[in-house]
Formats: sequence, C-alpha cells, structure tokens
Amino acid sequence: RLMKLYLVGVGRLRPAFREACDDYLRRLGRMVNVEEREVREAGQSLAPPERRDEEARRILARIPAGTAITLLDPRGSPWSSEQLASRLDSWRLAARDRALVIGGADGLGDAMLKAAYERWSLGPLTLPHELVRVIVTEQLYRAGTILQGHPYHRGTG
Repeated sequence: RLMKLYLVGVGRLRPAFREACDDYLRRLGRMVNVEEREVREAGQSLAPPERRDEEARRILARIPAGTAITLLDPRGSPWSSEQLASRLDSWRLAARDRALVIGGADGLGDAMLKAAYERWSLGPLTLPHELVRVIVTEQLYRAGTILQGHPYHRGTG
C-alpha cells in the first residue's frame, strides 16, 4: 500500500500563489501520491480563538481517520531539506497516510494541536499562510528530488 500525502490548508490561494503551488504539486505528484485539500476560513465575525477552533474542526473533518498529522507550527522543530527528505522516505516506508496542515492567519486551534503527531517549523519568521503553502510544496518536491538523486537540490554540504 502506498502512502497518501494530504496537504491541508486554510483558505483559497490567490492566483500567483496558486500557480506556484500547482507547479510544485504537479512535479511532486510524479514522486508521491499527493492531494491538496483547502478548508474554508472561519467568519471574520468570530474572535481569533473561535476562528482557530472552527478552522480546526473544518481541517479535522477533511483528514481521513488514521492519518498521521504534521502541523506547520513556529513552535515546532526546524528541519533541513535533507531531514525532510529522510522523513518523507520514512513516511513512505511506513505506508501510513500523512497530512501536512497549514493553519489560517490566526494560527491553529487546540483541537488541531492535540491531534498532531509532530510539528514542523519553517523558522522564526512570520510568514503569510499562502506563502507557507508554496514553501511547503517546494520543500516536499525538493525532498523527493533528494531521495531520487536528482540535481535540483544543491545542498550546502
């Protein structure tokens, strides 16, 4: 059984971000069974904690039962591209579906934090969630090329 990778993000991407994300997803799709799922943002009338909770409910509803969840979270562990490649390889070998979750502009709700298997940080920068989705798809593609020995990745070591 092949692992399926779900990329779950809150909100729709604007055209420039959509185009970049689609390009990397198309390339990544040659290496990994990947599916992107978008979740509607919670209403602006809600306070940020309620928005996070509502978006967490929507995200969890879009992830199949038994799927391991990795959150993009600034409080998570930073991974190099090579470390991500190693993780991607181990995820594929385990053959357990995996969801990479990118929260909305207000962050992640408690239910989402509790459901997470692990947390991945892109570093201490504050980044727009649309850009994070592009970075994540590019890094997943890069990880796949590292595993294939493809010259796309020019690491520092």
